[in-house]
Amino acid sequence: MIADLCVRLPDPLLKIIQMFRDDPRGDKIDLGVGVYRDASGNTPIMAAVQHAASRLIETQDTKTYVGQQGNVEFLRLLGELAFGPMARDFVSIQAVGGTGALRLGLDLLREAGAKRVLLPTPSWPNHPAIIAAARLERVEVPFFDVADQRIDLERLLAGVAKAELGDAVLLQACCHNPLGADLAGEHWAALAEAALAHGLVPFLDLAYQGFGDGIEEDVAGARALLERVPEALVAVSGAKNFGLYRERVGALYVKAPAAARQAAASNLAAIARANYSMPPDYGAACVREVLGDAPLRAAWKSELDAIRAHIKNTRAALARERVNSIPMHLIAAQKGMFSTLPLSSEQIVALRESHGIYMTDAARINVAGLREADMARFVSALQAVA
Repeated sequence: MIADLCVRLPDPLLKIIQMFRDDPRGDKIDLGVGVYRDASGNTPIMAAVQHAASRLIETQDTKTYVGQQGNVEFLRLLGELAFGPMARDFVSIQAVGGTGALRLGLDLLREAGAKRVLLPTPSWPNHPAIIAAARLERVEVPFFDVADQRIDLERLLAGVAKAELGDAVLLQACCHNPLGADLAGEHWAALAEAALAHGLVPFLDLAYQGFGDGIEEDVAGARALLERVPEALVAVSGAKNFGLYRERVGALYVKAPAAARQAAASNLAAIARANYSMPPDYGAACVREVLGDAPLRAAWKSELDAIRAHIKNTRAALARERVNSIPMHLIAAQKGMFSTLPLSSEQIVALRESHGIYMTDAARINVAGLREADMARFVSALQAVA
């Protein structure tokens, strides 16, 4: 049986990562992998997180399981960070990263009877794979014009209007990956109305809180939608804003009527039990220590503010450049780590092969990974191929 398996194509992003590693050129530039890098090109451990980790080493007296739901205090603090006072009305469970939270939520939707997920595209390349793995049908809804670098609300609402009762719609809460194009307040209001009108269940992917305009500002639109709809799911990741990429820090939050919350919690526990049994604790415990301690929380917020400022400065520097027909000036208005450039596959290959500049096959660039020292060469390469 195993001998009959076919070799599957590698994940497109993982393929680019491997190609970059295999490239012997010393001046190659990696804009593919989605991690924040400082001015030196490093992805440092945040000082507040490092302090929290040291505290755990000194004070933890057991490594036994934290329980099926996970670290309850972590879930409370992370929920309050994302939703404010609304958090008390959500069922929560710790997950294996934000990706694990997405899978848990999609499995829960399938158990509840959902058959389809509307996916505004372009979207994170792993979203379709997770939807398929959960045995749900993906319905793509175009919503962004890459050439003009703008959200097309009419196309988005037209696609949503074709929804069937019980469909879910997967939305990114802020700092869109791969576009950097965030929904504005009027977009969220229109989507809330559409969800109510068509019986849609919103599923929000919140992976970059604090990387756009601020911790509160980045979730204002999502909170407005969540206040309006009776049911919703939110996958939250702590990978980016706490720098805990490898620790797989995530959680799923479910908004449901009070009478349905026990059933939602029991179904989530059963789904998790069959997949990984008990959640990991170390990363979540670090986040709990940071958010639960006023001085550490303030230090973390200051570090996050500095990361956001660095990303904004990089965006502003790119926006000042002129590269033929590419609307570079719009990069400054986008949010978070990523932007997608209007480049053809031939131009992307030319950048990689002739200039040693790596981005995804869809021309997503990790703005947060571009060093100031590499800016001029990157722009020069763009001008050579665009």
